[in-house]
Amino acid sequence: MRVLGVDPGLTRCGLGVVDGSGGRRVRAVAVDVVRTPPDAPLPERLLAVGVEVERWIERHRPDVVAVERVFSQHNVRTVMGTAQVSGVVAMLAAKAGLAVAFHTPSEVKAAVTGEGRAGKEQVTAMVTRLLALEEAPRPADAADALALAICHCWRAPMLDRMAQAQARSAELARAHKARLAAAQRARLAAAGEAS
Repeated sequence: MRVLGVDPGLTRCGLGVVDGSGGRRVRAVAVDVVRTPPDAPLPERLLAVGVEVERWIERHRPDVVAVERVFSQHNVRTVMGTAQVSGVVAMLAAKAGLAVAFHTPSEVKAAVTGEGRAGKEQVTAMVTRLLALEEAPRPADAADALALAICHCWRAPMLDRMAQAQARSAELARAHKARLAAAQRARLAAAGEAS
């Protein structure tokens, strides 16, 4: 499975591609950060990020795009920019026919470090180690993008099994309700014939 991880941001948007070959084995393919000037108009900044994400999708041909789920921050302006970039990325992935998976920062940190409250340095150190990189990806947005991709490689099989189990459970529940309804109709019909 090839995953494009995106750590959304207007000033710095981390992009990382990881190949997962089953189990815990992962390999880095590419990593970079898209930068936009804070004083540029918002539409131009979103366009710049979008053009680069689209280029990465075309170049690296991921199977899925993993994006950090926007969470509440104290700085509303920052969270708005992050949400807008996430929307652009999700739209471009859908345009390319790719699935999009959203992971919370704590899910990513827990997957990569074993601790949902790990700091950026700890995440960077573990990403460097897990991917056997010669040097740590910088800035932290680059490491976060790789961490998102790793997280998805490791969580996707479990999420797929859970979805299959939920679908099977719903199917069994429908079949059970149908049998109960048929039995109820048969009892009512039998009671009607007896009277």
